[in-house]
Amino acid sequence: MDESKQKIALFIDADNAPASKFEEVLSEVAKYGVVTIRKAYGNWKNPSIKPWEDLLHEYAIQPIQQYDLTKGKNASDIALVIDAMDVMYTKNIDVMCFVSSDCDFTPMVTRALAEGKVVLGFGERKTPSPFVNACSKFLFLDEETRQNGGIQIKSKNIKSDTKLINLLRQAIESTAEDDGWAALGPVGSHISNKTSFDTRNYGYKNLSSLVKAIDLFKLKRGPGNSYLVKDTRKVKST
Repeated sequence: MDESKQKIALFIDADNAPASKFEEVLSEVAKYGVVTIRKAYGNWKNPSIKPWEDLLHEYAIQPIQQYDLTKGKNASDIALVIDAMDVMYTKNIDVMCFVSSDCDFTPMVTRALAEGKVVLGFGERKTPSPFVNACSKFLFLDEETRQNGGIQIKSKNIKSDTKLINLLRQAIESTAEDDGWAALGPVGSHISNKTSFDTRNYGYKNLSSLVKAIDLFKLKRGPGNSYLVKDTRKVKST
């Protein structure tokens, strides 16, 4: 399917997501198609979500009122899940997008993926990892870590991120030729098939920049100006 013609349903947990980043969310979502459903859930009598209220008319977002019926319980979560499931089975939707930081929508995301939907997630770094990893793609929206249009992780040495390094090494090993070199494109695809990986969450615009920064892999140009990558542990000569 032509991605520009894909239909997208956008669900916003206004109680648990920064309104200041909504333009960036829309910019990312626009890469996947056209947003035909836009709903935001929250207690609109609560002053804390006034920033979202200011965006409703500008972006044609339908507000869904949810009162705080029980202290400590987020009624918006349940209403969002019910509506999302309803849309998934009754509307012609290709991509489902969730903007939330504090809630674990993992079972719903898993079901949406099983139904063949692309699932996009947006939230702050406090978002539960099961929800983050379940999405097709998840981008962090932390106010204090976004700079110059990209996400910068302050004071973080990505070389010490064991999970990331293992993810890259496994992908390279799985896609490498007999000489140990792997095309970077298939490496990225292999990772994306396993988890909601996006280089921008580490402060880099693409995979080649991230690999160079880690400095544990050898990178060179391949056919058609593409990149080839190899684990330095397997490099015996230049």
